[in-house]
Amino acid sequence: MDRIKRLRKLAISPEVNYNAFYYFFYKKFFELPTEMDVQEKYAESLYYSFENVKINISDEELIVGKPEYNLSEAEKKDWEENYYPDAQKNVNKMGPGQDSHMAIDYELILNSGLYGIIAKIDNYMKNCTPDKTSFYKACRRCLEAVIMYSERYAAEAEMQAQSSDVKRKTELLRLAEICRNAPANPANNFYEAVQAVHFVTHCVTVIPFRMICQQFQLGRPDRYLYPFYEKDIKNGAITKEYAQLLLDCLGIQINHRVHSGLSSGYMVGGRDENGNIIENELTLMGMQVVDDIRLVYPSVGLCYTDGMDEKCLEKACEILSHGCSHPAIFNDDIISKGLVSYGVPEKDSRNYIHSTCVEITPVAASNVWVASPYTNLAQVLLDVMDREYSDFDELLNAVFANLDAGIKRNYEVEMKQRKTRCENSVTTLLSCFVNDCLEKGTDIERGGARYNWIMPSFVGAANLTDSLFAIKTLVFDNKEMSISEFMEILDKNFVGYEELREKISNKIPKYGNDIDEIDGIFEKIINHIVTECKKYECMHQNGRLVPSVFCWEMHARMGAETGATPDGRYAGFPLGDGSGPCQGREFNGPTASVISSTKWDHHEMIGGVAVNMKFSKKVFTAQSYNVMMGIIKTYLERGGFEIQINVTDKEILEKARKNPGEYKDLVVRIGGYSDYFVRLSEKMQEEVILRTEHCI
Repeated sequence: MDRIKRLRKLAISPEVNYNAFYYFFYKKFFELPTEMDVQEKYAESLYYSFENVKINISDEELIVGKPEYNLSEAEKKDWEENYYPDAQKNVNKMGPGQDSHMAIDYELILNSGLYGIIAKIDNYMKNCTPDKTSFYKACRRCLEAVIMYSERYAAEAEMQAQSSDVKRKTELLRLAEICRNAPANPANNFYEAVQAVHFVTHCVTVIPFRMICQQFQLGRPDRYLYPFYEKDIKNGAITKEYAQLLLDCLGIQINHRVHSGLSSGYMVGGRDENGNIIENELTLMGMQVVDDIRLVYPSVGLCYTDGMDEKCLEKACEILSHGCSHPAIFNDDIISKGLVSYGVPEKDSRNYIHSTCVEITPVAASNVWVASPYTNLAQVLLDVMDREYSDFDELLNAVFANLDAGIKRNYEVEMKQRKTRCENSVTTLLSCFVNDCLEKGTDIERGGARYNWIMPSFVGAANLTDSLFAIKTLVFDNKEMSISEFMEILDKNFVGYEELREKISNKIPKYGNDIDEIDGIFEKIINHIVTECKKYECMHQNGRLVPSVFCWEMHARMGAETGATPDGRYAGFPLGDGSGPCQGREFNGPTASVISSTKWDHHEMIGGVAVNMKFSKKVFTAQSYNVMMGIIKTYLERGGFEIQINVTDKEILEKARKNPGEYKDLVVRIGGYSDYFVRLSEKMQEEVILRTEHCI
């Protein structure tokens, strides 16, 4: 563990910078003929980049492959003055949109190796039409680039070995041997498999036509790594402790690959394509990584299914009770049901990933744009409070009509962006690892992937629910004010109306307390969103609108731009942090909260459902542990999609706010992802502190 402690120090605040890759890529790209096919041009430029970027192996690393951000002063000046401006113009031409919310085909990589994929490409090329030839040539060249790049890592490891002590020399020489075999060839053992998984992920993260941070997920390692682990353990080739060390090193490397404030990791557990429950040693060890390294990544999800051994959920709860923000608990059966409802075959519905926060995408087959875009549900209400209504139903219909118009506008924007990307962009290396790109001879950007969903996310559903109920109570039931009078109060941010705000906040019931009338409003909102999204089809195969009610950090961003709302929320304060109750409104305890959060059907919200709960660490006991287990089980048994737990204390958070240097590695759950508390904005820190802290 001393090694892990030293490596994690380097990973708490790493510089995640791909400018060196982009520099060499565009240096070659702009030298090549303009009339050259863009796919082949992309591949040659990527090869040049991997051939020239510096190799980065830190002391004590056992898993290698991370961005080298150092350019010489001359190269940096050359990039900034001569290449970056035109590179950015090229990126702008590709258009906006999403990337990397997916996991690639790791089983293909480990079982075939890149040479095996090249052999498949050669077979496709024998019978392909001329218009597919450039795609296949480009794919082949990109795979050769990764093989060459891995060879360069092997050579660097051998060079470092010459000046290392005996122990490190042995490690480096073994690492060189591994890099020369995998990922070029099928993995022979567990170590090679782990290294190949990380290395290819590191390589696909370099997407020069986008030049933004990518968040590729590692899929289901307790499935694709387990055969290698089982064989090595049986043969005595590896110990469980060393395997855990390699997994910990893999987790650390994610932090060098992905900026904090995003989300990248993997899932464990669930059922396989034959319906068999996955619960092996790697299931537990994959979760243990979170406790061992205590960094913002990996974002680990436990897929819980009926019949799973209690030890898996117990392990997750044990880690959470230590103050870690992962694992998040996902309902495998509900998610599988939801995927099937959107046309995914039953066997494929068990192989999915939380593509960053809680958005679900099928593994190895997706070009899904998640959270595209976010919709501010609180603002949807405020927009229609410009007139009076005869009754509550008329108001609700106006809200839904405004919402529908927004969904249509957003759909049209997303379709234009998809079309732009399709016409201008390619991501050739990535296409080699995503079904059905090679089979079709079509880049992922041009419709090669099997699933091409767009996932709009709806933020502030609890605010909308509580606001509607407050209006119903004050305007239509009690007739204390008109809509216009209420709006005037909101425009003043409740200044001079503190008693009214106090009444709204503490006397009028809220969503999250097992009150059917209010929870029923939330259900109506969700059902309407699902029904409306089903009306739209997107371009490419299996193109659908698939909704979600999670928020990443958009509840804070949108809240900052939103005026006061009828639920008593002040202007500028973050909206609700997911699909559970708003901050501080769980008056009837955690059980009532999860009951409210599961009165509506979650399974068609495959775009993601996030329910956050916070428990007090200072009063957490063995009995608390059992209560937490019971609450999670209740949530899952009632059809809950995903639940996230923070076990922390307000006092600790306040200390971290005052002395950030002493709490640099304090990780908290936000709205579907985790982040370092001290790096959050002041408003976001306040929002986390104000969340209801249950004592159990």
